[in-house]
Formats: sequence, C-alpha cells, structure tokens
Amino acid sequence: MTPINGLTITIDDFIKIIEENYSKWTTPIVTLISNRGATPFQVLVSTILSLRTKDQVTAMASNRLFEVARTPREILALDREILKKLIYPVGFYPTKARQLQEISRIIIQEYGGNVPNEIDELLKLPGVGRKTANLVLIEGFQKPAICVDTHVHRVSNRIGYVKTKTADKTEAALRKKLPLRHWIRFNELLVAFGQSICKPISPLCSNCPINHACPKIGITKSR
Repeated sequence: MTPINGLTITIDDFIKIIEENYSKWTTPIVTLISNRGATPFQVLVSTILSLRTKDQVTAMASNRLFEVARTPREILALDREILKKLIYPVGFYPTKARQLQEISRIIIQEYGGNVPNEIDELLKLPGVGRKTANLVLIEGFQKPAICVDTHVHRVSNRIGYVKTKTADKTEAALRKKLPLRHWIRFNELLVAFGQSICKPISPLCSNCPINHACPKIGITKSR
C-alpha cells in the first residue's frame, strides 16, 4: 500500500541528516567545479555541458575547454569545429558548441562581458532554462535559488514534501514551502543523495539514513 503521508521528521531534520551523510556520496559536478574557484561564466558553461551528460564526461569536457578558453571572448574566438572537439562527447555537443558561442557573444555585447545574476536575464540566453539559470545563481553567485533537476523532483515527491508532476511545478511548490535558509544547498544535497541512494529504480532504502522516516511514495521495489 502506498503511503499517503510525508516525512515523519521535519524538513530541517531531513536536511540535517542528508548533510551529515553527504561526505559519503559524490559531489555533483557543477558544485565541484564551483568549489574549485570557477567564475560565474565557467559555472554557466559547465552547467550547459552537464545537461543530459554524465558527470564524468562533463568534468573532462570542462577541463579540456577551460585549458584553452575560460572567458566569453576566448570561447567566441575559437573555431567552431575546435570547440566541438573540445567538448565532445557531451550530449548534443554540436548544439552546445553553437549555444556557447552565441551566449558568449550576448554576454560581451549586452552585459559587458559579465554573466547576469538575475534569473530573468539568464533565461534570455540561448539554451538556458530554469534549471540551468537557478544553478548558475546558486553556484556562480551564491544567491538563494531553487534548482530542480530529475533528482530534486523525484526525491521531493518520494519523501512526500511536495506532490507535483513536473520539475517546474516542483520548483514552484518548493519556493512556497521550503525555508529560504535551505535554498542554496537543497539541489546539491538532493542530487548527491539521489545519485547515490535514492535512485530512480530500486533505491537503496536499506542504506538510506532517512529510511526510518520516509513514506517511500511511489516506490514498488527497493534494495
């Protein structure tokens, strides 16, 4: 029988438990790049490269690219074919190469070479959706924002904190419900948790630090 209630602990306690166990899991790639001193532009580039791409591939592609070009002007100056080779094999790399150069041109021409730090302006950039824009605000500018990817959407619903069908609706629900003090780290924590423990299929409930308090909504099989 599917539980209908949410967590039996507060969201503060849930996040505290996830934070206490975070070091056991793999840090999300964009967070890792940000922690290494990346500029907001490099965070933006890495986030775009990460879309529909495994973290290991994103890391290697970002490293190759940043060894050659680290600023909007440097990326815009690259030959398109060279740029493609540098970021290959990230998902949709030909499209992303074009988008990165278009974004670089816009940032130079319209924002004085600086990545905008407001979501409405970020959303004007080619290939930048709400997930990317919010992650850039968090990791590039340390501004409170809610980035909802597949892991945040899945876990937030699985623990019963929200009841939504899409990532956009999850973001809207979290904006209304999640305390502001948790906004910056929520994506980082839930992505690490979702990748390592609360997996899409057959989650590792036996190894989960919140197993005792989780309603396991929608779970039909676990390990």
